[in-house]
Amino acid sequence: MLWSIFVVILILWLLGFTFEIAGNLIHILIVLALISLIYNLVAGRRRG
Repeated sequence: MLWSIFVVILILWLLGFTFEIAGNLIHILIVLALISLIYNLVAGRRRG
């Protein structure tokens, strides 16, 4: 689930870069996606 959200946000970010849609909102979304991805990786390693 998290990976699919990450991919969708990444695609939206790349489209925003290409067409300059939504300005800084796209960059905020990609930062949030990266934070959640890193958290998922760290939490996954803790669980075993």
